[in-house]
Amino acid sequence: MEKDKLIRSGEFLIKETSASDIFIPEEFNEEQKMIAQTCRDFLAAEVYPAIPQLEKGDRELMKSILKKSGELGLMGISVPEEYGGFGQSFVTQMFAAETTGAGYSFSVAFMAHCGIGTMPIVYYGNEDQRQRYVPKLATGEFLGAYCLTEPGAGSDANSGKTNARPSEDGKYYILNGQKMWITNAGFADTLIVFAKVENDRVLSAFIVESSWPGVVIGADEHKMGIKGSSTAQIFFNDVKVPAENMLGKRGEGFRIALSILHMGRIKLGANVLGAAKKSITDSVKYANERKQFGVLISSFGAIKYKLAEQVIRCYAAESAVYRVSKDIDDMMEILKAEMPDKGRAAIEAISHYAVEAALLKVAGSEMLDYVVDEAVQIHGGMGYSAEMDVERSYRDSRINRIFEGTNEINRLLVSDTAMKRAMKGEFDLFGPAEKIYNNPDESVEKLQDNDGYFNRKKKMIRNMKKAALLCIHGATKKFEKGLVNEQEVLNNITDIMIDTYLAESLALRVEKREGMKGTDPVYRDIIDVFVYDAAFRVRKNASDAICSFASPDEAGRLLEAVEKFTRTDCLNVKDARRRIADKLIADNDYKF
Repeated sequence: MEKDKLIRSGEFLIKETSASDIFIPEEFNEEQKMIAQTCRDFLAAEVYPAIPQLEKGDRELMKSILKKSGELGLMGISVPEEYGGFGQSFVTQMFAAETTGAGYSFSVAFMAHCGIGTMPIVYYGNEDQRQRYVPKLATGEFLGAYCLTEPGAGSDANSGKTNARPSEDGKYYILNGQKMWITNAGFADTLIVFAKVENDRVLSAFIVESSWPGVVIGADEHKMGIKGSSTAQIFFNDVKVPAENMLGKRGEGFRIALSILHMGRIKLGANVLGAAKKSITDSVKYANERKQFGVLISSFGAIKYKLAEQVIRCYAAESAVYRVSKDIDDMMEILKAEMPDKGRAAIEAISHYAVEAALLKVAGSEMLDYVVDEAVQIHGGMGYSAEMDVERSYRDSRINRIFEGTNEINRLLVSDTAMKRAMKGEFDLFGPAEKIYNNPDESVEKLQDNDGYFNRKKKMIRNMKKAALLCIHGATKKFEKGLVNEQEVLNNITDIMIDTYLAESLALRVEKREGMKGTDPVYRDIIDVFVYDAAFRVRKNASDAICSFASPDEAGRLLEAVEKFTRTDCLNVKDARRRIADKLIADNDYKF
């Protein structure tokens, strides 16, 4: 795809996408399905039987299972072929991330190694560093970890105190400091460590081997969930890091850290899909076995509501994940043709979609929290028992709203990053926003009796986007540069963006699916319920934002406009959800 035809990050608010231009999971080819099946088989053979022992914090067992996955080639999916990997597309990488997401704490250790533990060297390493480390990381000979967070530096990563002082002969950096919450700390061979050189204002990055003198690994933390993964503090006491192990340039560490977090966020968006699908399957299997009042609980309307809502939220998140994954693949091809370093081109493409990465991290982690919570509820008292998988799923899910930047930080990033990129001239956001704010009635797309099904849904979604644009103009006009401090209003705008991106991705997916497989009414039910509910959420968020920035005289006009922007058809949501649940119940498995 040509660069000017690609939708830029955040541009979905003002630009249309065709169903033919997106990727949907129904298009996975045989090779992609085979890779995913290999991941599933590995979980069944090696991970699930070991879960009880892993939950006791057996570092050596986790290490051995990780190494087995490396020997099978699973760790090399994202690694270019010239460094011993398979060089798969970003869509395929995301499919593998989704599939392994069903692996509880193994998936955390595995994804930390394959992502933030390996890819910084792939993306930012020089040729010598790539040749020395990446082939060993791709096969599991070396296991990797990522060391950014410190006791006093969490969300504000650049405030870290870890320091690297050049030796007198210039051959080493003497590293001193402390890192915490480091996944894989207990057995990692290579560490990506962020530190400030001397009195630098910003971070630099280093490749450190855990066997070097002065590297001290703390005891594993006792955690609420993901108990099988090793999480510990690491101390650096006068560690001599060879000068040639600086990753990237001096002072480039903060940029590296942010870029790698973009990658981590978007892959987490895929990872949670696998966990969600497993919990949905666990839910329906139990509902199809458990009897109360003489009948299966899967026949009760209240249970069908829960099962259907699990499916709707998961299917919508999945639609958005693979939509942006193809955008990243397209951008990678363009940038690799323009840039001499293929690694930097790849991470530049991922970083370009920072808005969507943060959006999917928030949406995916909150979707999974809903799914696992209702999975426990469907299981009733048994769901609270450690004998059941859903109990572990519930505990393990909670970290995802904190991982890769808290959801609070990511919510602010969605709206703030989109507006900042528009200010830089990447796309015109503020022109359309001002026009809608000044003349909202002229902007409303009216629903007509002769609208086709998908055209009608797209009108509703475009109208919801206009509610976001109205709020963007009103908030920037009222608060100007002070908008960055109005976090509640930014959150309102972000939540509207999340709903509209997921709704649009869902509608485009089903439209493309129908072109391939014909009409299946249950998928239209999923769109109908999601858009119906999203419109109410958009109305609430837009109303809250307007009442926070508009004068009483202005608020009435704008609230009236929001009512029109969020108008949908009357929908029998009870029957629609029951049809969705009935398919799940009949399949006794997640097969959407």
